[in-house]
Amino acid sequence: MIQLGILLALACALTTNVALLCRHRGAVAAPAVRMSRPLWSAAALFRSRWWTIGFAVAVAAWALHVAALAMAPLSIVETTISGALVLLAWIAERWFGIRVGLREWLGLGLCATGLALLAVTSVGISHASASYSLGPMASFEAGAVGIGVLLLLSGNAGGVSRSTGPLLALASGLLLGVANVSVKALTGTVPTDLLSIVSPWTLAALAAGVGAFFGLARGLQTGDAIPVIAITSVAANCVSILGGILVFGDPVGDDPLAVVARCVAFAAVIAAVALMPAPRRVADAHA
Repeated sequence: MIQLGILLALACALTTNVALLCRHRGAVAAPAVRMSRPLWSAAALFRSRWWTIGFAVAVAAWALHVAALAMAPLSIVETTISGALVLLAWIAERWFGIRVGLREWLGLGLCATGLALLAVTSVGISHASASYSLGPMASFEAGAVGIGVLLLLSGNAGGVSRSTGPLLALASGLLLGVANVSVKALTGTVPTDLLSIVSPWTLAALAAGVGAFFGLARGLQTGDAIPVIAITSVAANCVSILGGILVFGDPVGDDPLAVVARCVAFAAVIAAVALMPAPRRVADAHA
């Protein structure tokens, strides 16, 4: 069951990478996203053919994500998706003609290293618990949402600068992580009780998803594709991994060696963000 969940997570990662690169192409072609005009901005984005294609592919990726969450612990699913970010560079160069620099290759390679360590240490895990306590769940989501909203507002304050893309990418990732934790909680109740979908976690997932939608779109417009996508994905996965451990009690490891290996895997994913070069100014990108 765990191994099938990891395979679904890998499929989700591949599909998500394609979706994000399509949405990047569509976002660049669309008018600038304005948080003060959300409906107008959303309509403008969906009038861009590539954004619409990317969004449709993202829906398929989300279905794979939910299936993976139902079969494997949250921390393993999200770390697997993080590790598969190395596929992003290959897809970007081969299919979308985006040049990938050395630092970006190194950063994405660190994610692959984390995936390999995760695969080695995941054999002994035999459960995918979705049980949680209300207090830790509410505290975790409130904290992540608060930080995400602050970053979202900071990234939209003033004009476009070198920090705009990373701030919006980080905000989108945090909010996507909140949505992932909420979905994981729902996988433990909705299949047996459809009425349980009427839940605060459903509202949290929807609200966080909307914020991430606009943050990611504007981030893709103001930053280079690879760094923005990588920061968003890694931030989302790190929040989800922490949620899996702190909220759902996912094991870090069954023995000291497994604990060390998994900690190294998590650290590799986080270090990958530090290697990503900051997005250039929009004017430089166009030049």
